[in-house]
Amino acid sequence: MRRIAMSVAAVSTMVLPLAGCGVLNSAGDDASASPTMGDQVTVGLLLPEKANTRYDKFDYPIIKSKVSELTHKKGKVEYANADADAGQQADQMQRMIDEKVNVILLDAVDSHAIASTVKKAKDAGIPVIAYDRLAEGPIDAYISFDNELVGQVQGRSLLERLGSGAGLSDKIVMMNGSPTDPNAKQFKEGALSELNGKVTIADSFDTKDWKPENAEANMTEAIGKIGKADIAAVYSANDGMAAGVIKALKKAGVTTMPPITGQDAELDAVQRILAGTQYMSVYKSYPDEAEAAAQMAVAKVQGKDIQFDALTQDRIDSPTDKQIPAKLVQVSALTKSKIKETVVADGIYSVDDICTADYKAACAAIGLR
Repeated sequence: MRRIAMSVAAVSTMVLPLAGCGVLNSAGDDASASPTMGDQVTVGLLLPEKANTRYDKFDYPIIKSKVSELTHKKGKVEYANADADAGQQADQMQRMIDEKVNVILLDAVDSHAIASTVKKAKDAGIPVIAYDRLAEGPIDAYISFDNELVGQVQGRSLLERLGSGAGLSDKIVMMNGSPTDPNAKQFKEGALSELNGKVTIADSFDTKDWKPENAEANMTEAIGKIGKADIAAVYSANDGMAAGVIKALKKAGVTTMPPITGQDAELDAVQRILAGTQYMSVYKSYPDEAEAAAQMAVAKVQGKDIQFDALTQDRIDSPTDKQIPAKLVQVSALTKSKIKETVVADGIYSVDDICTADYKAACAAIGLR
């Protein structure tokens, strides 16, 4: 992944004051000028799966709320979740093209397979913004977290937990994400940039569809190969898979868990971190990402070029396109001591959400009240 910072271009636009109907940006005679609208905006939102609870719980409602706010409650979001089925997502996207939504936010199940449908949207004059995962094809922009940094934070956290005595005698299992998700490759590369040469990667898996049950099966295989007593730590690319890893270790009779990473700061994971069964997660501010995506989508179809440029000051290359306007949101490590200043401070979860009966003592021990 290559990122190139770019200053905001001073683009001057003149938009005809016709609220609610599509007109052309009238800046000169540029035939490629963006179509512009008033507040009657329809944003198509395509999210990839349900195994990760963040999409239905955070991304969709935040985007829906922000689009409503930006359009004075006149805009709307058409939402579909593909439940990890690439073919279903292509059908969902085609329906949105047929329904003539104004812009599509696409979080691809399979970034390569969706490219031809992205091209169909482009041909129909519908901008496509890749959301969270970098889709192939002629996308107009991309917004996600800094995925290589996610992996680096995970790998660095494992090394910090293993301590200064960590070395090549320490065997690590890597539970990577789905091979159809380009983010998973970036997480893996980021983690390996920290781990290679410092510990031994004893086994590594690319986990189909990010599913916890697949991670559990992979981990069971790794335990059989390596031996439960010889696993020093587990790199898990996200929290759902961390749950599967922990389940496999418990079934193997492990009572004290090795350090295990995660990502997404799911509520169950935050509680596992409190209890000490999972070491850390990567906290990504979903409100920051989702609100910025909504702003990008609305600015794109309303012809607010300067605002759109301000939101996309990074550049990124995909396998099919170069120099894609992008916004990369920063991330941070969430360990037990960081719960209050991350998910609680940002309003993702309340203390009552986290400190249920089973976790009250653990919350009290870190002053989480």
